[in-house]
Amino acid sequence: MDANVKDADKTIIRESYGVLGMTCASCAASLESYLKPNEGIREVSVNYPNKSVAIVYNQDAITLDHIKNKAQEIGYEILAGDKNEQQEAIDQAEDNRLKKLRSKLIIAAALSTPVFIMAMFFMGQIPYENWIMMVLSAPVLFWSGSEFFVNAWKKLKHFSSNMDTLVALSTGVAFAFSFFNTIYPQFFLDHSITPHVYYESAVIIVTLILLGRYLEERAKGKTSSAIKKLMGLQPKKVVVFRNGEEVSIPLSDVLKGDLILLRPGDKVPVDGKVKSGESYIDESMITGEPIPVNKVKGEEVFAGTVNQKGSLKILASKVGGETLLAQIIQLVKSAQASKPPIQKLVDKVAGVFVPVVVGLALLTFLLWFFLGPEPSITYAFLTLITVLIIACPCALGLATPTALMVGIGKGAEQGILIKDAQALEVAYKTNALVLDKTGTITEGKPEVTDSYWKSDTSKELFQDILLSVESNSEHPLAHAIVQYLKEAKSKPVEISNFESITGQGAKAKYEGEWFFIGNEELVRDNEIEFNSKLRSQSDTLKQEAKTVVLFADHKEVLGVIAIADKVKDSSKQAISSLKKMGMEIHMLTGDNQQTAKAIAEQVGIDNYKAQVKPADKGEFITALQNRGKVVAMAGDGINDSHALAQADIGIAMGSGTDIAMESAGITLMHSDLQQITRAITLSKATIRTIRQNLFWAFIYNVIAIPVAAGALFPLFGFLLNPMIAGAAMAMSSVSVVTNSLRLKNQIN
Repeated sequence: MDANVKDADKTIIRESYGVLGMTCASCAASLESYLKPNEGIREVSVNYPNKSVAIVYNQDAITLDHIKNKAQEIGYEILAGDKNEQQEAIDQAEDNRLKKLRSKLIIAAALSTPVFIMAMFFMGQIPYENWIMMVLSAPVLFWSGSEFFVNAWKKLKHFSSNMDTLVALSTGVAFAFSFFNTIYPQFFLDHSITPHVYYESAVIIVTLILLGRYLEERAKGKTSSAIKKLMGLQPKKVVVFRNGEEVSIPLSDVLKGDLILLRPGDKVPVDGKVKSGESYIDESMITGEPIPVNKVKGEEVFAGTVNQKGSLKILASKVGGETLLAQIIQLVKSAQASKPPIQKLVDKVAGVFVPVVVGLALLTFLLWFFLGPEPSITYAFLTLITVLIIACPCALGLATPTALMVGIGKGAEQGILIKDAQALEVAYKTNALVLDKTGTITEGKPEVTDSYWKSDTSKELFQDILLSVESNSEHPLAHAIVQYLKEAKSKPVEISNFESITGQGAKAKYEGEWFFIGNEELVRDNEIEFNSKLRSQSDTLKQEAKTVVLFADHKEVLGVIAIADKVKDSSKQAISSLKKMGMEIHMLTGDNQQTAKAIAEQVGIDNYKAQVKPADKGEFITALQNRGKVVAMAGDGINDSHALAQADIGIAMGSGTDIAMESAGITLMHSDLQQITRAITLSKATIRTIRQNLFWAFIYNVIAIPVAAGALFPLFGFLLNPMIAGAAMAMSSVSVVTNSLRLKNQIN
């Protein structure tokens, strides 16, 4: 939403503000639900990835200060004022959070290791071991793991629960019970009950889940940096003409109607029209096409594109938030905001598991209090606490991270870089795939694909002359021809009178004779004969959507060269494999209809669209999602960033731009579409393993909780046999880790 846009009555304000203090997707939901009921607030939309909140409010009924105070009541800070300053504050807070999380993880790992070793291998052999473990465990829980307790409290206030609730409840109770048994072991000894401690369970769970959270936060930072890099496509300073003089001013000071000077290599700062000059501009940001576009007087240029070798003077027609680049940035932000965060499988489980465990613990307490032997209150508290401790999510805590770590590691071995767990948790559901053409299906750079010559005997000389002419040309296709001829071992010859012909090609003299290189218009204008055989070959190449370049002397066409962005060798087979998996495949390209049709037919894609703009790609994906499709988008360019962010899962080609990679959840280092099939297979295997792990975790709880509740007491006369509980816990954790490691051998 634009800042300070008011409705007709001047009292309704629509504004977007930065937010500090959000650490998870549920924070966004908490803030939204807390602000919405306030009188005067009409709409609230919290964007967790971008750390912002868009609010529509009646300033006569509620002030911004009051809204800020309401947010502070539940631990969030709303930022107002300059947008750049807001972004800097958010960036700084994110950096600080990541550093603090890293410190907490290091401290937790350092202190948990000796606790785990003492509990597992030296129990009862070290003097004052319970006291030592207590001192080491306290900072792990209440400093490193403080976030779990804070988030659990926030969830409790909304009568809901997630993994944080389970971690806080079980580790908190485990520590409290262990603390009591450390400082006053005599209480249970007097009742002939062994006072066990569970410090190692508490600290290991906190450390493991902190590790997962740290890796997740690091990945989120990369997502937001995609927007920063898009913003970086704008130059900070711009050269404009004011009062007839060249003046360097900040981009924010450029006005509509300003005359701007673009030198070779400059980024275009605003949308505008060429007033004078001629140059080639790299517009791959918009079209995705690798060939720069020739710009002359009257033609449009767009912010974020790059001027090549010539100089231009342009008139600014759109500045600031009106430019096409600004719209792309806004689309990426909106796409990130509109994608609902995937509720992790373990959070769904915890949402049911926590109330069930608490209910069972309370039921156990009541049964022992009213029906148990004396001292019934002691037995009631013991079984209540033991049920909560035994539900400590050792296996639940390991179920997801171990499978994800193995899955992500296996992906990396195969050149599939998975940025976050969400990518793996969504990929297996994908049933529609949208492919960019250039750089995804094709190689992404123009190459000579065919050449035909009038005479094979003179071919070598013709190629030498052609190499010499094209080496002097600045045309974007000239480089492809030069590269091809160098690989063919051609050698330059002495030429003279080189001349570039705008919109047609170039000419030069060799041994006093003119030679021409260019398009058919150049041949016609110079009345050069074009024999039927070469013309037929030229027409065939055009039908294949290739760019045809003609080489001629002053009498006749001597050769035909075809240039195209070649289809990758693996694309056709990969698309066939994806179709067999039941995938609905679409191709979107900024290229023309003829080229799009030719490429689609070549690789076996039935659904394709040509001349598609960046915004259109995002809208196309939204339309598929509205049809109930789970959509993956594969692309490599800046023009794909909106679509990659909008898709349920974005897949970037490793040879593409940083912005594409950071907008996507998966990066294919080999830029091979067959890797998508492998990524989906990997996702299916990982999710299957997580579900199996959760099953084993529940089997442990099904066995352990009744024992902890005292189910064996009427038969055998004892409560929670430590051997049974310890063995069950160890078996559960070992089975989960072993099952996760099986993933390594399941995917080749």
